[in-house]
Amino acid sequence: MHRAYHRWFSPNLNRDMELLVFGHAGARVLVFPTRRGRFYDYENFGMLDAIRPVVENGSLQLFCVDSVDAESLYSKACSPRDRIRRHVQYEEYILCEVLPLTRQLNPEPFMIAHGCSLGAYHAVNIALRHPQWFGKVVALSGRYDLSASVAEFRGLFDGYYDEDIYFHTPVHYLPNLHHDHVLGLLRRMEIIIAAGIEDPFFASNRDLSAALWAKNVPNTLHAWGGRAHQAAYWQHMAQLYL
Repeated sequence: MHRAYHRWFSPNLNRDMELLVFGHAGARVLVFPTRRGRFYDYENFGMLDAIRPVVENGSLQLFCVDSVDAESLYSKACSPRDRIRRHVQYEEYILCEVLPLTRQLNPEPFMIAHGCSLGAYHAVNIALRHPQWFGKVVALSGRYDLSASVAEFRGLFDGYYDEDIYFHTPVHYLPNLHHDHVLGLLRRMEIIIAAGIEDPFFASNRDLSAALWAKNVPNTLHAWGGRAHQAAYWQHMAQLYL
């Protein structure tokens, strides 16, 4: 299997960023890591081995990006306003630096956004906000309202709320989305959401699915038994849904 490491200084983030590319051809898959995760976690968690046949045969090419969650959404050193600002900068890095690299390495127009846990949030959020670049989303065990506290998990903005948080919270902005062109792009996308029924954020997955259906955006919500918030479950989900 082709495996390539890339590193460069990101002007959007003002720091070096790293990523791994797996495969030589096929649909491009933008893979976000889990909460505060790293670009090599997808491989280390056994996810790559789970889908190895479709990568080796040229059906999929994975672009596993790094996160800056520790500097943004999960930073205790930053104010809530600075957390969301850093997250916005991260989106610019993905859009203006990573996506052009993927197109440079692979001219295949079809692209999939994919992630597990917080990576599922990143995948859903960027695909819904920029649907012109994506044809499919595969979101596993995600959380789609980062401002809300759920069970033992705190809200990530300490009660602070602004326009950037609104426009990066899918279950908040979707109900007010009325732009026909954007909705048309969303309706042509394949959206797959999966989570365990005992996952504390299962309701968030259900709310996301309902918000999409309310806008006539087709999607599939797969409810797995138990909590299903572990790599062993995600491996099987990826085999089924990617």
